[in-house]
Amino acid sequence: MNKKIVVVGSSNTDMILQMKRIPKPGETILGGQFSTAAGGKGANQAVAAARVGGDVTFIARLGNDMFGKQAVEGFRQDAIRTEFIFTDPAKPSGVALIFVAEDGQNSIGVASGANAELSVDDIQKARQVIASADILLMQLETPLETVQAAAKIAAEKNICVILNPAPAQPLSDEILKNVSILTPNESETQLLTGIEVTDAATAECAAKILHQRGVGTVIITMGAAGAYVCSSEFTGVVPSFPVKPVDTTAAGDVFNGALAVAFAESRNLKNSVRFANAAAALSVTRLGAQTSAPKWSQIMDMLS
Repeated sequence: MNKKIVVVGSSNTDMILQMKRIPKPGETILGGQFSTAAGGKGANQAVAAARVGGDVTFIARLGNDMFGKQAVEGFRQDAIRTEFIFTDPAKPSGVALIFVAEDGQNSIGVASGANAELSVDDIQKARQVIASADILLMQLETPLETVQAAAKIAAEKNICVILNPAPAQPLSDEILKNVSILTPNESETQLLTGIEVTDAATAECAAKILHQRGVGTVIITMGAAGAYVCSSEFTGVVPSFPVKPVDTTAAGDVFNGALAVAFAESRNLKNSVRFANAAAALSVTRLGAQTSAPKWSQIMDMLS
């Protein structure tokens, strides 16, 4: 039976402009190819988890508009359960404007819309599905009180809570104490700990601070340098897979979605991180967010 992954988070429509380079402040650059794609950190993670075999329920809030309807249809095509995707009567669906440079780097601006209205009441309506999950996966594109409420429900049932603390913002110990696995990147780690992560040694120092604040396992994603893992089971760097990047959008989301399913299936942290690294590496070779999420068989091909 497929493991039950519940994702609480955001859904956006991405408007993508491919450029030679990302414009500087006050600068206009002509040219580039325009496209739209389904995105939002929560939705990206839900799709990534579903593509690798998770039984995924997505808890989110969308606007009563074309973007919202298209998003739900996309989730259903990936066999994601949508009964707890709420329609907001007043706010539009979230939108992200994304510049993608030739080297794969990106710059993103987000209009949260209905994502900012996902409430504690919405979480309470989905209490039963959260309480019966194998993994609860979340990010920070919805209100913090909503994230905290969901984490508390899961922690009370001893359910593994994976929190990807992105976009970066301060987090209280009240939230962190209910987090089983925290997955910040370097900049998010620096905001949470005050330590600039440049290598395994500085990652270790930052991870120790996060442990002291109540987090059980810390996985600091470092792009091409791999992922630093600090837990009672394993401590050290799990290497990445060398690829030529096309678009780094959603690489972290794909990592987290794949990690959730792999860890739910095996409970082997090191192997799960390696699987997630392979998924993220594949994703950066493709344009777009959800369009870049690979399937289980594709990841296994890379691992082998």
